[in-house]
Amino acid sequence: MATLSELSARDRRFVEGYAWRRIHPTPWHVLDTPLSESRVALISSAGMVTPDQEPFSRSVSGGDVSFRVLPADTDLATLRLTHKSRAFSRDGIHADPNLALPLDRLRELAAEGTIGSVSPRHLSFMGSVTAPGRLVAKTAPAAVDVLEEDGVDIALLVPV
Repeated sequence: MATLSELSARDRRFVEGYAWRRIHPTPWHVLDTPLSESRVALISSAGMVTPDQEPFSRSVSGGDVSFRVLPADTDLATLRLTHKSRAFSRDGIHADPNLALPLDRLRELAAEGTIGSVSPRHLSFMGSVTAPGRLVAKTAPAAVDVLEEDGVDIALLVPV
């Protein structure tokens, strides 16, 4: 993660002036199912897409609030990183996509019995959504529907 001093003047001004949202109280839910019996999904904000999916748009005002469904059998090496932000290096993710979508680690946890199972689908969003109203009102409920259809007990958020 970059420090402010490592960012360009333009990006530094953006981060310093950004109106960060505060959510209070913080939503919290106690897990009803033991971890060893839970189905787990990943939600990444890296803007990753499979080769046959449309990339996230870089031109939508306020940010592209859509999401892409990534099948659990996806070969991580085939994913394309379409995140629009210039504020982070992509080198690490290109070297190991598990940094943005730790699907191999999740598979290992399932194989060793730490978690019950890996969800058949995972979700990819574009980060850098500066106008999250549409995301909260429309996209998030649609994403929840996908997770509920798959019987997901835990969704791990992987911010990029």
